[in-house]
Amino acid sequence: MKTNIVVGLDIGTTKIAVIVARKNEYGKIEILGHGNAPSAGIMRGSVMNIDKTVESIKTSVEEAELRSGIKIKEVYVGIAGQHIKSFQRRSEQIRTNEEEITQVEVEDFVELMKKIQVEPGEKILHVIPQEFIIDGISGIKNPVGMSGSTLAANFHIITGQTSAIKNIMRSVEKAGLVLKDLILEPLASASAVLDDKDYLAGVALVDIGGGTTDIAIYHEDVLRHTAVIALGGNIITEDIQGGCVIIEPQAKKLKEKFGSALASENKEDAIISIPGLRGRPPKEISLKNLSGIIQARMEDILENVLYEIKASGYEKKLIGGVVLTGGGSLLRHVSQLTEFVTHMDTRIGYPNEHLASSENNEPIANPIFATGVGLVMWGLDKEMPVEIEEETIVEETIEETPRKPKKSKVQGPSLFSKISLGFGKITDVLGDFMNEIEDDK
Repeated sequence: MKTNIVVGLDIGTTKIAVIVARKNEYGKIEILGHGNAPSAGIMRGSVMNIDKTVESIKTSVEEAELRSGIKIKEVYVGIAGQHIKSFQRRSEQIRTNEEEITQVEVEDFVELMKKIQVEPGEKILHVIPQEFIIDGISGIKNPVGMSGSTLAANFHIITGQTSAIKNIMRSVEKAGLVLKDLILEPLASASAVLDDKDYLAGVALVDIGGGTTDIAIYHEDVLRHTAVIALGGNIITEDIQGGCVIIEPQAKKLKEKFGSALASENKEDAIISIPGLRGRPPKEISLKNLSGIIQARMEDILENVLYEIKASGYEKKLIGGVVLTGGGSLLRHVSQLTEFVTHMDTRIGYPNEHLASSENNEPIANPIFATGVGLVMWGLDKEMPVEIEEETIVEETIEETPRKPKKSKVQGPSLFSKISLGFGKITDVLGDFMNEIEDDK
């Protein structure tokens, strides 16, 4: 049958995810396999150590190849980071004839905009038309088939730092892969978690990752604004580590298992006891204080989000409100805090809108894989279907190869030996918590 197999590579600050997918006969995304490895060498979306990044990419690719039975050669790669910038530009062309405007003419117009001069050390990633103007008549979304003596357009142009782009490209190439295209991550995430009604009504897509928070604002089916905030889930972990005076793995698990974006949702006497290191006495941490640390930093992130929404000029026009996705969106009560800060309706975006129903797809229908799903959607929309021999595709899920556990530096029987809630002093022994930390490393 005619189909296409596409691979998305999400190079994030906390994880590197590879997704192998194709479209089924109903136009839904069918996941053939995926790989997920802890990210090393990445800081706030930018490559800081190429060798470590290459190793993480290879680990994730090998896992995806094992599960899919597909040899991965070409990938669509996401890009983010605090170096990303965007601006608006209007351009006009005088037409030599008044024949109908063709699709090729529009594409040539866009390609011409990709060659405009930008600041030194920057490179254009995307040129996105927002509206076309023909002979002074504005608000035209698609000028193909129309006539006029002048063709103008307003463009949203996204740039990235040339060195950061080259470092990503080098990492991908050193991992033995061919980079098919480089896509801004919030655009990919939006493709995965938004539908046509969201685009039309107007929505702010907020992808809270480990190193950055990425924003894409849409209104009337047009991208209006993009931004990258250099704050993400890792800064919350660092605040917990400093505020509670604990090590990073403990801070990360505290955030994931017991953290909340609203301190008021925790009881005053809810306490977690963490075993001390090397014979030191255990440390007791109040869940209310823990959530207070999280809420303070999350409010900081959301204030930056609100600033970007206001800067776009569409604050009062986003009927669809805010859609949160990414790993940070899984924090308890984060949608309620977002509504409080922005005064806008908020929901969590899951990348299951376009996925087919299958066992392979279930683990991917999670906000942490929104960017990866969006990358394969981007590739599938861009490439023409070709003949694929069915026997090259492994339909059954291959079980994950167990990884050899590493020795933990944390001493004691478990990370959290007890949790006391309310007057009943309920005790919950989490004996496998140390193994979880070891697996995460």
